[in-house]
Amino acid sequence: MFNLSKYSVGMVVGALLLIGGGVLILSFPAHSVSAESGNGSIARGAGTTIIQGGTGSPDFVPVLTTVAFHAERSGNSVSGDFECLARAPLSSTGAGSAQFTVNVMYVTGQVTGAVVSGDVATLTGTAHITGIGAGTGVPFRFVVHGGGPGAPAALTTGSLVFNEILTEGSFQVSGTD
Repeated sequence: MFNLSKYSVGMVVGALLLIGGGVLILSFPAHSVSAESGNGSIARGAGTTIIQGGTGSPDFVPVLTTVAFHAERSGNSVSGDFECLARAPLSSTGAGSAQFTVNVMYVTGQVTGAVVSGDVATLTGTAHITGIGAGTGVPFRFVVHGGGPGAPAALTTGSLVFNEILTEGSFQVSGTD
């Protein structure tokens, strides 16, 4: 039989809090899901984004992208595709400044890794890139937040980082709408 008289009230309360906290922590599922757990869709989406700051200083020419991606897991492997076409206007001001007809970059890649935390997926792989940052077998990372217009995303290719905001379309991450 357990004899409480040998222990101080503080020790008993502390032990109960420790046990209760452990039970509480174990009763909630983790929000971070790695690509190794289960099978099925990790992330998918398509739409139009605008790159924050466009081409940057001094001109700040706007850049729109059309992006489409999907990533699935099967056992311990991740597979998927990533496509991103970046377009800019022929001129920064005047009559053609709102016509996004110049292909400034095209990224086509294979997704081979993914990590999900909440409604954010980080997809990784290698890509073939034309235009800005051109190359073959270029590592890329695409961090995407689930959601519709306004959802942020960031594409990193080599040493280039493009922070984007979804203007049309939707991104789904591990079952989020």
